[in-house]
Amino acid sequence: MKNYFEFSERKTSYKQEFIGGLTTFLSMAYILVVNPLVLSESGMDKGAVFTATAITAIIGSLLIGILANYPIGIAPSIGLNSFFTYSVVLGMGIRWEVALTGVFISGILFVLLSVLKVREKIINVIPKDLKYAIAGGIGFFVAFIGLKNAKIIVGSDATFVALGDFTSGPTALALFGFIITSVMLVRGIRGGIFYGMVISSIVGMIVGIIDKPTSIIGSIPSLEPTFGVVFSELPNVFTPDLIVVIFTFLFVGFFDTAGTLIAVASQAGILKDNKIPNAGPALLADSSSSVIGSILGTSTTASFIESTAGIAAGARTGFASIVISGFFLLSLLFSPLLSVVTSEITSPALIIVGAMMVAEVRHIDWTKLDIAIPAFTTIIMMPLTFSVATGIALGFIMYPVTMIALKKHREVHPIMYILFVTFITYFIYIS
Repeated sequence: MKNYFEFSERKTSYKQEFIGGLTTFLSMAYILVVNPLVLSESGMDKGAVFTATAITAIIGSLLIGILANYPIGIAPSIGLNSFFTYSVVLGMGIRWEVALTGVFISGILFVLLSVLKVREKIINVIPKDLKYAIAGGIGFFVAFIGLKNAKIIVGSDATFVALGDFTSGPTALALFGFIITSVMLVRGIRGGIFYGMVISSIVGMIVGIIDKPTSIIGSIPSLEPTFGVVFSELPNVFTPDLIVVIFTFLFVGFFDTAGTLIAVASQAGILKDNKIPNAGPALLADSSSSVIGSILGTSTTASFIESTAGIAAGARTGFASIVISGFFLLSLLFSPLLSVVTSEITSPALIIVGAMMVAEVRHIDWTKLDIAIPAFTTIIMMPLTFSVATGIALGFIMYPVTMIALKKHREVHPIMYILFVTFITYFIYIS
């Protein structure tokens, strides 16, 4: 097992991988609660979606761990499930069964692009400075998510964002978790992020901010309401509206996963010669998960950026993904315990992980404006648009522009020009 997962090369251990895997699971366990809530508003059965979400996460995380040796958790995307419900079903009036079939087809296209190594080729030709910008931008984005979820930062009509109410119990608990976790990490305590979550959970239950679970074991809801509906709806998919929907699922899922892989590989120290090792198997695992998830009854999957919390806690290999899968399996039986893992508990981890990831921007050559402007655009637009994919797209549009301005057009890979045209067309269409 140690040889297969390269424990020696990546300087890790079973304990380190277990704590890292558990930390990632706790950071992304909210999807088991949020995904059924969001998709149920489209008319889907909440219980069936819960089971589909858990099983998809189990299979997806196992695939990427075993095939690609990456410490990443895969589950239904929190952004794409919102797009599925609010834009496609409620906004466009498309039945959820047909929309789910659109997810299935986009997943098949993902698999084909992965097998043909198109996705891997695109990721590997991204200039190294933009790779570091993606990792740093995701760091800001992750931290912003943590600050928002903890209500440390709230919306404001006057200034768009403002400080939240620090006297509020949940916000105070998140601040406590942030401080205690920071202290442990600064003092060099490995696994400080995980221990911070545990301590915050206990304190939250003691002071009454977090409800104690009413039971430990719960029943597993049936998949029958959603399982396999995509096959009966295939003839209804090929309409102009659904083609646009399929392309959007494809576009956002592609670059969300690309950004996550780049960020994870960079943070874990396994990015080599500006290339991501085992990118092909990792992308195949991700795309296969979308196909499986749509058949079971859930929206498009993605490699979760919360995996960086597990890496910060010590995860370095695919064994951590096996641990993640194991806890998702247990969650099917012990779902009532998930009520303890609230946003106040996971937010401090996301803020701290964001701080760690932002360090990658030090590798960018900020003295060259032809590099600095596209890099800065990528970084700043991720949190401001609340989308990893949009930040990447806008940065990739600016990169050929600045290079052409300096007559360095021959240094730009042809694929980057293709992406340039594709992104501009996409933004014109959705405007």
